[in-house]
Amino acid sequence: MHDSPARRPTTPARVTALSGDRVLERPDKLVTEEPMEIRVHGPGQEPESLAVTMRTPGHDFELAVGFCVSEGVLASPDDLATVAYCLGLEPARQEYNVVTVRFRTPVDLAGRARQFVATASCGLCGKATLDQLEVSCPPVADGPVLTRSTLYSLPERLRAEQSVFDATGGLHAAGCFGVDGSLTVLREDVGRHNAVDKVIGWAAFERRLPLSDQVLMVSGRVSFEIVQKAAVAGIPIVCAVSAPSSLAVEAAARFGQTVVGFARHDRANVYTRPDRVELGT
Repeated sequence: MHDSPARRPTTPARVTALSGDRVLERPDKLVTEEPMEIRVHGPGQEPESLAVTMRTPGHDFELAVGFCVSEGVLASPDDLATVAYCLGLEPARQEYNVVTVRFRTPVDLAGRARQFVATASCGLCGKATLDQLEVSCPPVADGPVLTRSTLYSLPERLRAEQSVFDATGGLHAAGCFGVDGSLTVLREDVGRHNAVDKVIGWAAFERRLPLSDQVLMVSGRVSFEIVQKAAVAGIPIVCAVSAPSSLAVEAAARFGQTVVGFARHDRANVYTRPDRVELGT
């Protein structure tokens, strides 16, 4: 199952660049942001819309499957049958922006607390979702213990692999790293939570779930939604270059995760479960 190359993560543009007294017209690249609808169905069922998210094209199938996993719709990768683009017959229809996920078992979306409508930002979830998650998601495993030197190295290692960010300056990234700091997988997207879902989708395709031996490093801040998705994927340590929200810290404490914020150079704040970081003396 592979994404179509028809949609690209960058879009060419012209820019009027100002520098001191100088004005220069030059070409530029923008990060592509387009809607993607995720549809799901099981045997004998018609496809049903699950969510619409604003995303950067690329790894669309991973995004769709990762969203299904992290939102509890897909309980196991073994339940996944196929993933495919739904191409419209109308000439005006934008292709490659609808992904259909077919399950091996019937899908029941009735009775869910919220409609899955995602934007490029976070903050859609609240305490009602946290209470639901506590029932459906067990605490994460003990996981690895991270040395300070490895922790301090993760932001630079994440940044070094952001190829689309280099071209546009407008992408978030999420990467899974081993306890030794080696990169397992990295994905970029205009939405930081989408980047996390792409990582989880990759793990589902690779039969790597749960990611109990991995450290998740994200650009930007840590929202509740990122902690939630990481918990469902079994990730014990979540690190970010910026701050976590109060609800993110509360959720991490309830699910036994370690949350690290402001990881920059030789500094970091550990908000929950500091026993997974070698603190030294």
